[in-house]
Amino acid sequence: MFAIVGIVVVAVSVVVGFLIAGGNLVLLIQVSEFITIGGAAIGSLLISSPASLIKKIMSQITQIFKSHKNTKEDYIEMLKAISTLFLTAQREGLLAIEKHIEDPDKSEILSKSKMLIHDELKKNFFCDTMKVMLAGSVPPHEMENLMDAEIETFHNENKPVSETIGKVGDALPGLGIVAAVLGIIVTMGSINQGAEAVGHHVAAALVGTFLGVLLSYGFVNPIASNLLHVAEEKAQDLQIIKTFILGYAKGNPPFVAAEMARRVIFSDERPTFQELENSLRGKK
Repeated sequence: MFAIVGIVVVAVSVVVGFLIAGGNLVLLIQVSEFITIGGAAIGSLLISSPASLIKKIMSQITQIFKSHKNTKEDYIEMLKAISTLFLTAQREGLLAIEKHIEDPDKSEILSKSKMLIHDELKKNFFCDTMKVMLAGSVPPHEMENLMDAEIETFHNENKPVSETIGKVGDALPGLGIVAAVLGIIVTMGSINQGAEAVGHHVAAALVGTFLGVLLSYGFVNPIASNLLHVAEEKAQDLQIIKTFILGYAKGNPPFVAAEMARRVIFSDERPTFQELENSLRGKK
């Protein structure tokens, strides 16, 4: 949502500022400049990226227009669901939670956490790790290595997405100069057509420079930063789940493991000790 607001603010600010200065919006509509810069940017993206990365970029870029920020209540729900699952395992044995791990969508315990169930990444991370725990006596340090490996893989897989978009954004001012130079070449070729024609061609060339800089710093690079933040938030959620599982695997009671996980949550969404305790004990 904020990304949409930001895009509108950037566009409106530039247009209103131009109009206040006495500009004519018609002068900014230079189709040739849009084709030159846009086509060159897309072409450079295709040259620099394999097909798999292009697919990831196309799928992830839509995420900036969706609300993906987890709230304090989301984290409390997740911690409570996992804690309830571990309490069940503590009372009835690990095999008692097998059905919840094998089919989490139908689990009356895990399904209470929308944050966990509706996110395939977090759901698979938690359930796959728990399946390893159910399969046999895996030492806690091996469990930690296993989870760290998946989190690192997630970083390595998603880092090129924001980096590639950022590189395209960095290239846009240069592509704007290319479009401007082409415009100057056209201008020099029509210099005998009079001052009005020359002025029109120069204005078109300058629009190329303007467009390249605006797209770079006003839109493309901010989108790259947004996607980086989204990936980092998801990785942090995996760290929270990892801390909870590891705390329990080391023999701590579910409440203690939940408290260890609570402290990994970023301070803006982190519930207090009392809020978590009241939730786990069923108090309002």
